[in-house]
This record gives sequence, structure tokens and C-alpha cells, in this order.
Amino acid sequence: MSGTYPTSPGFTSVGFTSREYNLSSTSLSGRIQVRSLGSQRFEFTASYPPMARSDFLPVLAFIASQRGMAETFTIVLPDISENSGTASGSIVANGAGAIGDTSIAVDGITGILKAGSVFKFAGHSKVYMVVADRDGVGTLNFIPALTAAVADNQALVYDNVPFTVRLANDVQEFAVNTNLHYSYEVDLIEAI
Repeated sequence: MSGTYPTSPGFTSVGFTSREYNLSSTSLSGRIQVRSLGSQRFEFTASYPPMARSDFLPVLAFIASQRGMAETFTIVLPDISENSGTASGSIVANGAGAIGDTSIAVDGITGILKAGSVFKFAGHSKVYMVVADRDGVGTLNFIPALTAAVADNQALVYDNVPFTVRLANDVQEFAVNTNLHYSYEVDLIEAI
């Protein structure tokens, strides 16, 4: 892991994708069979406004230090990483969770953890998405299935959730216009 993505300058927009991995086949009659491979990851495209050289160079230096897709780093995405409900407190797992589980009992929560919010378990790199509002103590339902076991009393990170990512490819491009403003867009994939 090689650091945390620079927070300044800020993005003008972030495209968010949840990619599921399935195998499918279609017969000549049009019947489709689908088999899930049981894997999922989040992907992002982040765009910047036109920037002065002094604003762009720290971003460029960080990107260059990643050596294409070779390194992983963390990024807190504006709005997406933030708690969208009223949840507060030190939320922890109330019992262990096994690989493949899509729900876990939680306690220590006050308020609502809203469906569509993201979270991760402390010490894990995978981020999960809440699929049903969790109002107070009870069962938290999420996608995808756990990729690693969760211990009893393991904490949840549910606000300013850092995604562990890598560059989506080994080629990075930017443009400079006649006003000497730099244009840049970065594609990231979750590193699991």
C-alpha cells in the first residue's frame, strides 16, 4: 500500500459502479442461464475541474508513484464515503460472521444506517453496501457476501469510509489547454 489519495483539489464528479461477476449463456431459443461467481467490486471514475499546474502536479506525482496498477492506496470519496443516515456510536459486530454471510448482528448503534450507505469492518479492505435501513441494534443486511470472517465485537467504519483501490489501468493521460489549465480524469478499481 502506498498512501492516501490527495484530497485537494476536489473532484467535480465521481462515477460509481458496482460490478458483479457472473457467467451466462444464451441458447438459440433465447433462454438465458446465469451462474454467479460470487465476486463483486466497486469501480470509480473521478473527474477534476480544469486546474493550474501547481494544483495538478501533486496529483500527478501521486499517480506516478503508483507505478500503474502495481500499488494500492486508500481514497475517501466525497459524499459516497459519508454516512447518509443519522447513525452514530461505536458500531460493532454482535457475534462472528463467516465468509459468504450477507448479514450480521450489530450493536452500539444509535440512529439509522441507511440503505445505500457503505461501510467496512476495521482491519478489512473490502467495502460493503447496506441494503436495508438499520435503525438501532439488530441485523445489518448488506452486499456483497463477506470476503473475510468477522470477529465478535469487530468495529464497523461507517463514516468517511476509505476504499482500498488501485489504478484501473497502466496508462494515465492528461491534457493542457491554451490557457495552461490541466484536464484530468482517473479510473480506480477496488483492490480486494
